[in-house]
Amino acid sequence: MSRIPDPSAVSEDEPQRLTDRKREAIVAAATAQFRQHGFQRASMDAIAAAAEVSKRTVYNHFPSKDELFAEILLQLWKRSAALGQLAYRPERPLREQLRELLAAKLGLLTDTSFLDLVRVAVAEMMHSPDRARHMVDRLGEKEQGLADWLRAAQQDGRLQPVDPQYGSALLQGMLKSLAFWPQLTMGQPPLTPAEGQQLLDDCVEMFLGRFAKKEKCA
Repeated sequence: MSRIPDPSAVSEDEPQRLTDRKREAIVAAATAQFRQHGFQRASMDAIAAAAEVSKRTVYNHFPSKDELFAEILLQLWKRSAALGQLAYRPERPLREQLRELLAAKLGLLTDTSFLDLVRVAVAEMMHSPDRARHMVDRLGEKEQGLADWLRAAQQDGRLQPVDPQYGSALLQGMLKSLAFWPQLTMGQPPLTPAEGQQLLDDCVEMFLGRFAKKEKCA
C-alpha cells in the first residue's frame, strides 16, 4: 500500500525551494548587471527586473548592493574551495593524481560563470579595493590545496625538494597563462577540449620531469 504524502511536509519544503530559487536568480542577475554596468551603475531595480522578482524581494535577501556583491564573491570562494578536496594518495601514481588536480583547476578556470564572477570581482577591486580585498584574500587561501598535495608527495619521498608554494605557483601559472588570463583580460575564446588536454599533459610532464624522483614518477 502506497504512502500518502504528508501535506504539511510538502508545504514546508516548497516555500524553501522557491526562496532558494529566487536567491539564486538574484545572484545570477546581479552578476550580469555588475559585469555589464559595473558596481556603481548597476541598480537594484534592474537586478530585480532581470531576476523577475520584486525590488522588495531583492532587499529581503540582500539589504544593500555591498552585501549582494559580497555574496557574489562568496560564490567565487565556494567554487574555489572545492579544489582543496583532492588529497594526496600514496598508493596512486603521481601522474594520475597531479593530472586530476590540474583538471579540476582547469575546469574551474574555463567555466564561463566562474569567469563572470572573477570579472565582477576584478572590476570592483580596481574602483574600490577595500570592498573586495578581504574576500579575494580568502580566495587565495583556497589555492593551498595543490601546495598541500605537493608537500605530502614530497614527504612521501616521491618528489625532489621544492617549496610547495613555489611548485603550486609554477603549475597554476602554466594553466592560467593559456587558459585563464587571455580569456579574462583579452576576450580570447576558451581552449578547445583537445587544447585543454594537451595543456594538462604538458604541465604534468614538465613538472614531474623536473621534480619527480625518477624511480617513483609513475
